[in-house]
Amino acid sequence: MPATPVTPVKPSPAPRTKRTAAAPRPEPQLAKPLRTFEDICVQIRNEVREGRLKPGDRLPAERDLAEQFGVSRSAVREALRSLEVAGVIACQRGTSGGAFIRQGDPRIITQAVQDMVLLGRISTDSVTETRILLMNDALRLASVRATGIDLDAIERDIDLVEQLTRSGNLENRSSYIINFYSLVARATHNEVMVMLIDSLSEIVRPLLDRLGPDPRTDVIGVRRRILKHLRAHDADAAIAELTRHLERLSRHLRAKEKALAKAGDAG
Repeated sequence: MPATPVTPVKPSPAPRTKRTAAAPRPEPQLAKPLRTFEDICVQIRNEVREGRLKPGDRLPAERDLAEQFGVSRSAVREALRSLEVAGVIACQRGTSGGAFIRQGDPRIITQAVQDMVLLGRISTDSVTETRILLMNDALRLASVRATGIDLDAIERDIDLVEQLTRSGNLENRSSYIINFYSLVARATHNEVMVMLIDSLSEIVRPLLDRLGPDPRTDVIGVRRRILKHLRAHDADAAIAELTRHLERLSRHLRAKEKALAKAGDAG
């Protein structure tokens, strides 16, 4: 059936007004054209997005990809390197090797942000602020969605950290100290929330190790109060408790960073 033609509507004449000098229009910003290898990356990502390529699928050989895209093998090779660095594919050597579509790996996000922190492109304050915002949302979701199994797992983790603290086993305590945040994230039953919170926790871990903060004595009490609020489905109280704790931790880390920087300058 042919489409019904749309009759354009003529606009009513605008009232006459006194002419004023029109402001110069800004020049349109033209999009930067993609380089050949970038265009290949986009097309392969689209294939994954639309389900024609799935995790574990093997890409054609470089020569076949070059013929398929009508480009040089060097452009294909550069595209594959870019996709490998981004974590989209894994390149394996040998007779059974090749380029394979990877399973999603949240560690790629962690490494990228860690590198930005290391290079000074992202501040510790920004990481802390984002962590607080995400944990606030996680606590709100967990207060509604957490099961008894989720909350019992959080309680066992608190008991373990308390035991390690009392025994003076600070090395193992350091390994478990951020597990609390991961368990709260899992209690949201939102896989993206788990991925983001785990990534931020792993970014904070080396910072804590580098600065060597003294174990805070209030951690166990804070976490037990948060758990109590979660069991009571009181998200606001849990959020207020954790926010105060993370803000105190942030101030402590800033003070340690300044002290270390001052000691380095003096040396």
